[in-house]
Amino acid sequence: MKAQLLISDAKGRVFEHPHLLATVRSGEELLPAHGRPIPLPAAGKLVHLPGRLPVGFDPDTGEMVPVHGYQAVGALLPPGYTRTLLPGEVKGDGPILPQWAYTAAAWVDGRAVTWALHTDRRKHWTPERFSTPEVKKRVKQHLQRFEGNRVLKQLEVCALVYRCFTSQNIFYSRDEGAIPASTFCNAHCVGCISDQPEDGPPASHQLMSDGPAALEMAQVAVWHLEHAPGRTMVSFGQGCEGEPLTRWKIIAEAITLIRARTDRGSININTNGSLTAGLGALYDAGLDAIRVSLNSASKDLYEAYYQPVKYGWEDVEASIALSRERGAYLALNLLLFPGVTDRRGEVDALKRLIKKYRVDQVQTRSLCIDPLQYLETARERGKGGEAIGVGRMMNELKAVRPGLVIGNFARGLSERRG
Repeated sequence: MKAQLLISDAKGRVFEHPHLLATVRSGEELLPAHGRPIPLPAAGKLVHLPGRLPVGFDPDTGEMVPVHGYQAVGALLPPGYTRTLLPGEVKGDGPILPQWAYTAAAWVDGRAVTWALHTDRRKHWTPERFSTPEVKKRVKQHLQRFEGNRVLKQLEVCALVYRCFTSQNIFYSRDEGAIPASTFCNAHCVGCISDQPEDGPPASHQLMSDGPAALEMAQVAVWHLEHAPGRTMVSFGQGCEGEPLTRWKIIAEAITLIRARTDRGSININTNGSLTAGLGALYDAGLDAIRVSLNSASKDLYEAYYQPVKYGWEDVEASIALSRERGAYLALNLLLFPGVTDRRGEVDALKRLIKKYRVDQVQTRSLCIDPLQYLETARERGKGGEAIGVGRMMNELKAVRPGLVIGNFARGLSERRG
């Protein structure tokens, strides 16, 4: 396989380098392109990395060569794919990159390729089903149905401006629908996608500014659960909000109102798992599924990235333990970073967590962050060892617990094993 290096000019135009071959990054290591890339998915796209020098591999000399005067190129993947390697680049004079999951890309036999795995083939998350011409009409209808509802006011922005699929599902009345609840977060994640310092990159979206009441959340949730066909669920805890457990009392009230109206579908929370007592109250009210976000099962690396406020890794693990005890569908939202997450020690720590708490699903989520920013955070933290590769890591996780689901999307009630 001859994978040619891709480079971009100052206007963002992408070119195939005439001589140099592509390089890739796995953690701190910059390597000649290797392994088996896949064609860039139809809904994926090539992007330039401002201020980052592309690094090519010279097949004649065997040397790594930075290409001055151009910018590095990576790929952004659609839902259902998990990256396995990062773009081959080094820092130039540019700023911190915006928070996207940059993936290694190259040019092979006349087409763009990328280093990724197709980890979830469910058709209900294909991009073609979203941002259709009728979405604005559906948003308007819902806003009229529940006039003044602050949940819908937030979801209107998320659906039309950020094009969030989970938000749009509320207006399409299908699948997993978002119920944002919180304006405050008790973690200060490095490279947070919704809250950046003044000297940081532009946030990909803004935090919700007005926390809705329990009744407002229940109105939207009940409509969705009663009208969405098939696998239907509502989820508290979205990228447009803070940590939902910081409003656990209001959410518990909302769940009680929901279950007083309908027993249909699933109620899920996406959370950092910080407030175990509050989580217990949600289970008492009728919560049946949880997705706990983490970048690592190692305390020091977890806390270096999340920068938790008044909680720690021990609280997260306590919430995972409580979820198993209460019989919830237990998923881990694994923020995956090639060359760090797949280090031998990190994989073993994650395997122990999955086995101990009989985790039902690992949702692989390519971490949206400037790669060099995360490497600085992760350096000399967590469990060490050589990176074994993302594909091998997934195979080892599956072997720990028969029936463990590894994919990118939540599973509805009918898809969960007993």
